[in-house]
Formats: sequence, C-alpha cells, structure tokens
Amino acid sequence: MNITILDDYQDTIRTLACYPKVAGHTVTIWNDHTKDLDTLAGRLKDTEALVLIRERTPIRAPLLERLDKLRLISQAGVFPHIDVEACTRRGVLVCSQNRPGPAVVCDGRAHVGARHRGLPPYPAGDDRAQGRQVAGPIRSGSGCAARRSASTATARSAPSVAGYGKAFGMNVLAWGRESSVTQARADGFTVAASKDALFAESDVLSLHLRLIDATRGIVTAADLARMKPTALIVNTSRAGLIAPGALEAALRAGRPGMAAVDVYEEEPVLGGRHPLLAMDNVICAPHLGYVERDGLEHMLSGIFEQILAFANGKPINVQNPAALGR
Repeated sequence: MNITILDDYQDTIRTLACYPKVAGHTVTIWNDHTKDLDTLAGRLKDTEALVLIRERTPIRAPLLERLDKLRLISQAGVFPHIDVEACTRRGVLVCSQNRPGPAVVCDGRAHVGARHRGLPPYPAGDDRAQGRQVAGPIRSGSGCAARRSASTATARSAPSVAGYGKAFGMNVLAWGRESSVTQARADGFTVAASKDALFAESDVLSLHLRLIDATRGIVTAADLARMKPTALIVNTSRAGLIAPGALEAALRAGRPGMAAVDVYEEEPVLGGRHPLLAMDNVICAPHLGYVERDGLEHMLSGIFEQILAFANGKPINVQNPAALGR
C-alpha cells in the first residue's frame, strides 16, 4: 500500500521501534505543514492509507473528492478535523483508537509548577526566545501547597488530573459533565457547586476536555473575569475550549493573573505571531504535551496495526462502519 504520514515536524516517526511494522509498504512522510488544498491534493494523489498524528490538517469533502485512491485514514483519538460523512460516501474507512494521554497530564502539572516557581518558559520552537530570565536575582515564585487546584476534565482523564493535584499538596476541586462529576465523587474529590464557583474559587484551573461541538468556547470571557488576580489557568487540551480572544483580553485585564498554554487556534505558530507569546504573564509551549517517545511509540504502533489489519481485510477500530459496504 501507499502510506502517507502528515505533520511529522520533528522527523521522529522513522526512528520509532514500531516503524518497521510498515516496512513492506511504500511510506511517504511530510515534515512540514500545509492546509493548502492544491498542495495537499498533489501530495496525497497516490495515497491509499493516510496517517494523521495531529488534528491540524483538515480532511474535508473538497480534498477527499480529489483523492480517488484513498481507502483508509488511520489515526488515534478524536477526529473533529475529519469529515466522516464525506469519507463514508467515498468508501474511505476512518480507523481511530482511543489512547490514554498521561504525558499531557504530566505536562499540565509541569506548567503549574513552572508558573508558580517563576521558571522561564519552554523553548517554544516557533522563533521565540528561549526564556526571559537566565540569570539574575531570585525569582518571585510561590509554592503550590494548600492552593486550590480545579480541573475541568473528562471522566477518563479526571482521576489522573486530580491525582497530580493532590501530589502537589493542593486542594482539588473538580467540575465537568455528569460522567466526570460522578467519577470525581467516586474517587473522593470535591465537586464545585457550579461552573461559576469553579472559576471564582480556583487558584489554579486546568482544562482537560475534548474539543467537540458541546465544549467549543465553553470557557467564556465572563468565566475568566470571575477568576482571582493571582490565579493561573492552564490549557494543554485545545485552544478552541476558550472563546476566541477571551484569554488574551482577560490576561490584560488582570483576571486571571497568569496563564500557561500548549495549544493555539492555528498550529504551528510561526514567526512568533500570536498575542500570547508577547505577554509576560504567560508561559507558552509549542503543543508538546503529548510528544514524548513512549507515547509516540504507543500511538504509532496502534496506527500501524490499524493499517495492517485493513491490508489483511480485517479492519479494526472502524469509526464509520457504513463505509465498509462501499
């Protein structure tokens, strides 16, 4: 099969232990990023199996209509970037495995510690300087113990997120949809009385939600305005969870006082062209929360297994079974 892999920015996939799984196939890997329709159509014209490792390249009907050889999209996680109905109409299978994301949870907690201890930001990998303070007087950071950590999380991620908060010595407060709230109570964590209370009472608020229609813009300007001037908001999930422009405006207004982000509306951020990158009260990282070798091995191994299963006529993790008949 002709397999194409998009958006491998670090040129890492060839180095993974699982890569030989597709040794019997023709594999093309693109290390840059484009959303240009003509460019993508040219790159993918002979592709039979498309591997997506990020959600940054939209696969919609206008592109799919130009890919006559495409039969499979193999990826991991949710797929708001894929027009599943258009795939089904064209007989293209969408195979996606649910994968846990411990690295993302760890990254979120790292942001919390870094911001409170006054540590310099990560190298952003997007032409931003590597840090503002390399040497000088003692940093004016603060500890995490006894602070109130709040998380909006899915039922799947809630226990891990809350567990890390407790490990930091924080008083954990949870909020989310009913399944998440039920899970939090079962695990012995306190649930916020309301969404308003969650934002008003939190010293640290971390977002761990999937970006779907129901959660897009779920954090509003009014929510942010309720936060303390000393509070920190952490978003290592998806930028679209926060209403467009609301975070930048809130940080300028001083509520919350700090932010740490790993996600942006358009990725990758090139040339430092994002307002958050210029703000002294924000730590920015270039969407690296899930990028660690063990996690990539697990993710790509599953993605390649989906391709091999399809090649053997026994597809797995099919998200649009109606396409099988086409």
